[in-house]
Amino acid sequence: MMFNNALISDVTFVVGPQGASQRIPGHKYLLGVSSSVFYAMFYGELAEEKSEIVIPDAEPPAFLAMLKYIYCDEMDLDADSVLATLYVAKKYMVLHLARACVSFLKTSLTARNACVLLAQSRLFEEPELADRCWEVIDAQAELALRSDSFCDVDLETLAAILSRETLNAAETVVFEAALGWAAAECRRSVATPTPGNMRSALGKALHLLRLPAMPLSDFADGPAQSGVLDARETLDVFLWHTARGKPELPFPTAPRRGLQPRRCCRFQSCTFRSNQWRYHGRCDAVQFSVDRRIFLGGFGLFGSSGARTEYAARVELKRGGTVVAHRASRFTADGTPATFPVYFEHPVQVEPDAFYTASVVLDGPSLSYFGQDGLTEVQCEGIAFQFQCSSDSTNGTGVQGGQIPELIFYS
Repeated sequence: MMFNNALISDVTFVVGPQGASQRIPGHKYLLGVSSSVFYAMFYGELAEEKSEIVIPDAEPPAFLAMLKYIYCDEMDLDADSVLATLYVAKKYMVLHLARACVSFLKTSLTARNACVLLAQSRLFEEPELADRCWEVIDAQAELALRSDSFCDVDLETLAAILSRETLNAAETVVFEAALGWAAAECRRSVATPTPGNMRSALGKALHLLRLPAMPLSDFADGPAQSGVLDARETLDVFLWHTARGKPELPFPTAPRRGLQPRRCCRFQSCTFRSNQWRYHGRCDAVQFSVDRRIFLGGFGLFGSSGARTEYAARVELKRGGTVVAHRASRFTADGTPATFPVYFEHPVQVEPDAFYTASVVLDGPSLSYFGQDGLTEVQCEGIAFQFQCSSDSTNGTGVQGGQIPELIFYS
């Protein structure tokens, strides 16, 4: 009843910047026994004697969320205000609320907000949240680098991302993202985003880009014509690619290592018979779950059991009947029992303890290999995969046998 209530209130907080502040009543005793910072503020040696305290660096909804937790033991967290709530919870040492904010951020983390949350995790000194951000940024690097939030990070976070060895992204994408950040930084400093100003904005971060690791044609079409490099740098990269005597470069020359894809194999053997397994554009599907978060890159598929054959493939991933990823592509099988990878456009985040449906529709002229002696549980890279039959399967694939022999993932 006393939350945000002026009844017997003995302190008023003026929260927010001037012109957009809000007056919020409080009770010193209750706040003092709930937070060591409030205790020092009201009862310490340098206690505030004023009945009105101005807090310009907090957002009113976030401050109210903290007070609601103190007064009511209730948490109102949402994606729009959780960072601001984490800030005030840290500032006033309301530690359980701060931990809840971090947990909320971990569960709501996506490629679209991972970069800005990485910057905030570094600011708030939350290493677990930072590690979780790096998982997403590494595995879904191209999505993260092309997100709007990437352009909002600070220079130190930008440098950390550009120097990351395990980014799963082409260097052309990294370069384009760095230019996008530089243009945004110019606008923030009220400068025209000219090549010279963008170079100045990037500063030393420019030389974290691995421009020599690009194919020469990509370098010629992109960085060489961007105006961000000086003439000496451009010439030296060309010479590094073409001359016998390679010049010294201010850029790292080795490609990024990236993440190595892992393969979960669910069959113990494969075979073919003269009267099965044939593709007629029907659906092969299986359900699976994992006990730890992974990023699903695609599927390994069986191909022709005879001659070299080209297949049209449409792969799909669903959760609870909702399609979360799909892609149509083609691959060529060489008539061997080897599997052939078909990837989604970007790796897909797969959460633990939930069932997903992996499906593929293949169309091709020849009989195919198929898996047998399937397993209901597979341990791979410390991750437990569980498999179940799917009602979406109309071509005979199940747990014991059929298609989709491999899940290709990053972890």
